[in-house]
Amino acid sequence: MKYMLIMRATDEAYAAFQDVGFLSEAIERVGRFNEEMIKAGVLISAEGLDPAEGVVVDYSAETPVVTDGPYGETKELFGGFWMVDVASQEEAIEWAKRAPMSGPGAKIEIRRVADPDEGPHDNEWVQKERAWRDTTGRR
Repeated sequence: MKYMLIMRATDEAYAAFQDVGFLSEAIERVGRFNEEMIKAGVLISAEGLDPAEGVVVDYSAETPVVTDGPYGETKELFGGFWMVDVASQEEAIEWAKRAPMSGPGAKIEIRRVADPDEGPHDNEWVQKERAWRDTTGRR
C-alpha cells in the first residue's frame, strides 16, 4: 500500500529553518532518513516544496480565483512529502515516527494513496487511467 507522509509546519517551525546551520543539519538528517528508506525498499519519492512560490486556485465562486500562495491564511503549510510503499498504515506510522522532524509546529500527516484498481472497473475514465499507467509503467 502506498502512503504519503506529508510534512507540515507552522510559521514558528519555518522560522527555525532561517538559521543556516540548522538548515544544513536538517538537510543532512533528511538525507540520512531518505537513504534509510531507500535501503529498506519503501521509498517511492520524496519532494520538498518551495515555501514562497506558489498560487492558490479557489473554486468557491463561479469563476476560479487565483491568489498568491501557498495558503497564506492557514496556520500550517504543506512543506513536502515522502511517498512510501509499505504493508500497512502501522508501518507508515513507524516510518513517520523516525522522520527527522522536531520542534514546535512540526508535524507529519499520513494519508493512504488510493490504488487505481480500487475504482469501478467498468468506468471509461478509470479504464483509460489504468491503460495509461500500464503503458507508462506508473503505478
